[in-house]
Amino acid sequence: MQKAEMTEYIVYSKLARMDEKNSEVLSKIAKDELAHYRKLKNFTQTDITPSWWKVIFYLFLVKLLGITFTLKLMEQSEEKAQKKYSDIGQTELLSDEEEHEKLLLKLIDEERIEYIGSMVLGLNDALVELTGALAGLTLAIQNAKIVALSGIITGLAAALSMSASDYLSRKSEGGNKKPLRSALYTGIAYLITVLFLVFPYIVLNRPIVSLCWTIANAIFVIFVFTFFVSVVKEENFKKNFLEMLSISMGVAAVSFFIGLLARKFFNIEV
Repeated sequence: MQKAEMTEYIVYSKLARMDEKNSEVLSKIAKDELAHYRKLKNFTQTDITPSWWKVIFYLFLVKLLGITFTLKLMEQSEEKAQKKYSDIGQTELLSDEEEHEKLLLKLIDEERIEYIGSMVLGLNDALVELTGALAGLTLAIQNAKIVALSGIITGLAAALSMSASDYLSRKSEGGNKKPLRSALYTGIAYLITVLFLVFPYIVLNRPIVSLCWTIANAIFVIFVFTFFVSVVKEENFKKNFLEMLSISMGVAAVSFFIGLLARKFFNIEV
């Protein structure tokens, strides 16, 4: 527990210097973590060094996924600390940890989080539509390069369409969100997903193998993004992951058989 307090003191201190907007709150939490460390030291009579790999890991997460995600992830360890302090009867430390949790919840002031709904819209739509389209095209055409070309054209057109729809929707709603920025987040999320899903067809000449790789890529994207959203919004990861996975894979399976039927019905060989 003492090592954890020192580790969190280092992390919060560095974050306070990195994030001017939330510097005051982060500095206060850092000082409290140091006070907790010193109080625990009265029991152990031992100096403890921080877990430097955790410090590096959390600072890396801030750069990669933002301060909100990182703080929410750290908050999960705060909840474990609360239980430990309750078990040993340290009510003062427990009160401080609970206060930290409330302060952290107020730190959600980050652009990528503000527009997370737009990213979810773009990513979900790309996963469902393109995975299904690629599955159907794979069976109907059975030519990896043509499927890749078709997927890219379809994906680009859909990304532009989604961005335009999101822009018009946000503009008509009004509110704080900037419609152009929201549309950009939607379009970029869609395009990145398109390229990730189409990539196997570009590098391989075997359409069925490419489809299997694409499905694996889709599952990976669903896993990473669902985990991110679940941590930030404090939602049930397993439920969200299974729901998104079942929808995407269900559409892909239906499209796969539609492609097979279309191939047999129209008797087209490419």
